[in-house]
Amino acid sequence: MATTILVVQMDKRRETAVEVQGILTEFGCSVKTRLGIHDGVVDKCSDHGLIILELAGVKKEHQALEKRLTALRGVKANAISIPL
Repeated sequence: MATTILVVQMDKRRETAVEVQGILTEFGCSVKTRLGIHDGVVDKCSDHGLIILELAGVKKEHQALEKRLTALRGVKANAISIPL
């Protein structure tokens, strides 16, 4: 058994946010915890973002989520498995 963390980096957050959100919604049952981080607020909002996900379920679903996200231009995702 292991805990899987998926780290997602978006280099063009304003362009990819809607697509990323759609994918995360599609895989919503696999997302146990979600933390989104980006610099700035209101009129100085950063175009770079970081999402940290704690995943639940099976490894096959985690791999599918990672693959879908990394297929988007400007989005990088990397899963980290931590044995319990």
